[in-house]
Amino acid sequence: MNIDQASGEPIIRLAAKGDGVTVSGRHVNGGVPGDAVDADGTLIPGPHHQTPPCRHFAACGGCQLQHADDTVLGDFVRDRVLNAAKGQGLDPEKLLPVHLSPPHSRRRAGLHGLRTAKGAVLGYREGGSHRVVDLAECPVLHPALAGLIAPLRKFVAAHGPKAMVGIDLTLADQGVEASFSQFPIEGLTATEAALDFARDQGLARLSFDQGYGAETMWEPEPVTVTLAGVPVGLPPGAFLQATQDAESLMAADATAWLEGSRLVADLFAGLGTFAFALREGRKVLAVEAERAAHFACKSAGARTAGQVLALHRDLFRSPLMPDELNRFDAVLLDPPRAGARAQIAEIAASTLGRVVYVSCNPSSWARDAATLAEAGFRLVKLRPVGQFRWSTHVELVSLFER
Repeated sequence: MNIDQASGEPIIRLAAKGDGVTVSGRHVNGGVPGDAVDADGTLIPGPHHQTPPCRHFAACGGCQLQHADDTVLGDFVRDRVLNAAKGQGLDPEKLLPVHLSPPHSRRRAGLHGLRTAKGAVLGYREGGSHRVVDLAECPVLHPALAGLIAPLRKFVAAHGPKAMVGIDLTLADQGVEASFSQFPIEGLTATEAALDFARDQGLARLSFDQGYGAETMWEPEPVTVTLAGVPVGLPPGAFLQATQDAESLMAADATAWLEGSRLVADLFAGLGTFAFALREGRKVLAVEAERAAHFACKSAGARTAGQVLALHRDLFRSPLMPDELNRFDAVLLDPPRAGARAQIAEIAASTLGRVVYVSCNPSSWARDAATLAEAGFRLVKLRPVGQFRWSTHVELVSLFER
C-alpha cells in the first residue's frame, strides 16, 4: 500500500493491550484509529483522539485507553470479542450493541498505600511497576469510593506500617466496605484510631487482614448488597460485578434469553448475581465453590420461597455431570477468567438445549464456545460489555442453543 508521507501512516485499529496499529502493522503507543504517525514517529491526533480526563493517565496502571473516545472504546470492546469468536470459527447470529459503563460508576477498587517520610502515598500501581501513583482523582470510581482517597491516605500516614498495604473498597447497600491487608493494628491507640476512622467516614464495615484472614473491626449492621431486589449478605472480599449498570444489563439479557425455562442451573454463581435475577417464574439452583459466598446465597435464597436453592460444589474438580444437567431446562455459567473447560465438556455431553455463558475473558470463552459448537450448539446472541471503562479488560454475555 502506498502511504502518503505528508499526512503520516494511518492507525486503523487497537491491539489487545491498547497500542495503536498502523496499516503496515506498526504498533504505536498512545495512538487510536483515526490518528496517524509520521516518518520520525510523531503522532498526529485524529478525530477520535481525546484529552485524557485524568491527570494520572499514562503513569497510573489502572487505565490504558483514556485517550480514546467512546466510538473507539466501543469498537475495541466489540472487536476483542468478535476476534476471539472468529479465531475459533464462530460467528454470532445476532451481535447486540456494545455496552460501556459510564465514568464514576466503578463500585469496587483495589488500592495500595505506603507510609513515607512526608506522609503517605495511596493509589494504583504504575503499569509494570510496584511504584504507587499517589491519586488526586479517579474518574472511573463511584464518588463514594473516590471520596475516601484523601481520608485513607491520612489514615495510612498516621497508622500504617513501613511496608505496602492493600486496601479493597466495595460499595454495599449500607455504604463503603474497606478491607485492609498486611496492616497490623497493635495497641489501644491504633484500635481506637481505626474505629474513629470508620465512624467519621460512615463506613459500612472495616476489616483488617494481619495474615490470618479478614477480621471485622467495625460493622454497625450486617452488610448486604441487593441483587435483583434481594438483600444478600456481603462477605469481606466477595466478588461483585464492577458496575451496577453492567450487572443489570447482563442479568436482563440472561432473563430474556431464558424465557420459558422453568428450571435453571446457575453455575459459578457467587453471591447469586444471576440466580436472583432469574428467579421470577422459575426455580434456580445456584452452584458455588467459595464457602462464604455460598452461605450468603443460601441464606438469601431461603427468603425466596424456594425460587433460589444453593449448592456448595467445586465445579472445576467436580462438574455437574450429564445426568444431573439433563434435569434442567437451561444453564447459565459465569466462570473465572480461566473459563470452564471441565464443566463445558459435560454440558456438551448432555441433552441441554440452551446455555447462557457470561465471561470476563474472551479467549477462554471462545475455547469453551468451540466445544459447545462441536456438540451442536449455535452462537445465537452475543453482547460485548466494557464495564472496566478505559481499560483493555473486556467482558461479554452470550446465548447458545442446540
